Amino acid sequence: STNLLRKRRSGLLPLLIRSAAAMSVSHSSRLNKGVREQYMKLPQGEKVQVTYVWIDGTGEGVRCKTRTLDQEPKTIDEIPEWNFDGSSTHQAEGSNSDMYLIPVQMFRDPFCLDPNKLVMCEVLKYNRKSAETNLRHTCKKIMEMVNDHRPWFGMEQEYTLLGINGHPYGWPENGFPGPQGPYYCGVGADKVYGRDVVESHYKACLYAGIKICGTNAEVMPSQWEFQVGPCEGIDMGDHLWMARFILHRVCEDFGVVATLDPKPMTGNWNGAGCHTNYSTESMRVEGGLKHIEDAIEKLGKRHDYHICVYDPRGGKDNSRRLTGQHETSSIHEFSAGVANRGASIRIPRQVGQEGYGYFEDRRPAANCDPYAVTEALVRTTILNETGSETKDYKN
Repeated sequence: STNLLRKRRSGLLPLLIRSAAAMSVSHSSRLNKGVREQYMKLPQGEKVQVTYVWIDGTGEGVRCKTRTLDQEPKTIDEIPEWNFDGSSTHQAEGSNSDMYLIPVQMFRDPFCLDPNKLVMCEVLKYNRKSAETNLRHTCKKIMEMVNDHRPWFGMEQEYTLLGINGHPYGWPENGFPGPQGPYYCGVGADKVYGRDVVESHYKACLYAGIKICGTNAEVMPSQWEFQVGPCEGIDMGDHLWMARFILHRVCEDFGVVATLDPKPMTGNWNGAGCHTNYSTESMRVEGGLKHIEDAIEKLGKRHDYHICVYDPRGGKDNSRRLTGQHETSSIHEFSAGVANRGASIRIPRQVGQEGYGYFEDRRPAANCDPYAVTEALVRTTILNETGSETKDYKN
């Protein structure tokens, strides 16, 4: 206390506080953004910047690079294929490293603004076959097969904001915040951390054309959620992956990190999931509850398969999260219930009362691949697949 008093008298205390706060954000975020804005306002003539975005070899990370086109592309077909060094993204060996980027979905660029574009890409290997982490390819094939059923999805992406030091943003440097309770949908400087990031991400997604439909503070402090949907078929994966890219890019500007780790903090803290709301056309009309119950019965008989698909490590990540505590079901058991957030599958109360609508699969981890999750739901509930193996449907 004597040292603290001495530092306060000397004027060092405010400097130390500011220094501690600054340590939690990246150096690049403290660059003069006003100088950057001067250059961003320069006209670019007829030229257009197109940023190609793809999933790397981890199945979780996103990469990007930008090129110039001579004019604004109006459709995805006007954006050319490109390539990259797969040996630097865990996707190829150095001796044969060229990989192909195949544009599949185009969005407006909220960072460089119109007419510039962001483009979601599939990745093909040198032989034009899908890269191992290109799960979009088979997902699209499956979605085309069940197009008549019009499968709709809405995914709730939870994430946690970290300082550049890996500690949850806003948490005490050498301790913990108060117990969970006041943080969920909270308001106030002592209850939420990083709202600037969240609101900037929301606006950026709206500008880009992402089908983002909401956001809220989550149960653990520094943990947030945004929701994307409803999206039909393959659009779900495209829109969620691009929303993740935009999140990481916004966090870069603020100098913090967004982690999708399903259990970023051990102990009595909530994990992070990607709850997936799902329906087919028959579920959304009168009498649809019977179709919902039929689908849930099929899911219950294939629990182990879905657990393996619902995180990038075959269930190992989810085993840290799905403990039966903190609003989760046990990874070892399948369960379903109306308005039950401790079940594998939740039927919203309104759906139970009205007799039609959708259900929520609460098992997918925050770092799941949405292409894999949506494909698995369709395979089990519409194509009636069983067991742990997937069927290869030939054209």
